[in-house]
Amino acid sequence: MSTDRAPLRLGTRKSLMATTQSQLVADALSQRTGLAVELVGVTTQGDVSKALLAQMGGTGVFVSELRDRVLSGEVDFAVHSLKDLPTGAAEGITLAATPRRDDPRDALCGPAKLADLPRGARVGTGSPRRVAQLLALRPDLEVVPIRGNADTRLGKVTSGELDAVVLAYAGLTRIGRLEAVAEVFETEQMLPAPGQGSLALECRSDRPELAGLLGTVDDAATRAAVLAERTVLAVLEAGCSAPVGAYAAEREQELHLTANVVSSDGTRQIRLSARGHRDEAERLGRDLAHRMLGLGADQLMGERTIEPR
Repeated sequence: MSTDRAPLRLGTRKSLMATTQSQLVADALSQRTGLAVELVGVTTQGDVSKALLAQMGGTGVFVSELRDRVLSGEVDFAVHSLKDLPTGAAEGITLAATPRRDDPRDALCGPAKLADLPRGARVGTGSPRRVAQLLALRPDLEVVPIRGNADTRLGKVTSGELDAVVLAYAGLTRIGRLEAVAEVFETEQMLPAPGQGSLALECRSDRPELAGLLGTVDDAATRAAVLAERTVLAVLEAGCSAPVGAYAAEREQELHLTANVVSSDGTRQIRLSARGHRDEAERLGRDLAHRMLGLGADQLMGERTIEPR
């Protein structure tokens, strides 16, 4: 390990999920570069507010304080869950790396698979995207809006307050809670949020040497896939709280992209796919989003988000 320079300071949210994934990044960077990396905990708006993400504006609530610390020089770089990043560029900030993606799928946590839950079962989620797709699969469900970390949400099932909750499979893997998973939704059933399962490393734009160091953990296939997905979101002018799902992956040397917009009650859906070369990821996402808009995706997104029953 190099000792002739101070450790790199990695800004991270303080939750178990965030610090666990940030430590994975720190360890990978140290292995690739020989540099020490220390975690610096930061509290964000999304961590202190009890409001639902959609009520707080959704996108950016877990990000802005970390970016402020990067810009001020308090930390050298920050690690985010990529699905939390706004799609627009941030002045003075560069996306330096997207490490290899973990499993992007959603998981149902509880005592039974979705098909085996009783009629009218209470299922918790804070995501309008998951609400809409759950109701498309099971219109009889009572979907309950929830906030809190993974353990808090899982505790609502063990206490009997809810019959099940839906969480990101990648996060459950990182914190070692796979025993709670009853079912992992295939992307044909439930499309994940754009960028789900991926991490983003950001640093100041005026630090190209640091960006180069962070780039040692970048994964080109992941970067192309999430660029296609997030371009769909950007063209639709939707945030991370919108009922938009998107997933891209390479198969047979082509990037396959699928995206959907689902009405808040789950009764209507626009779902389209496209494929092309990895180098065309942005165009692929843009063209697919324009096709969706042509079919009325903006009307579906503009509908009232479903209220708790």
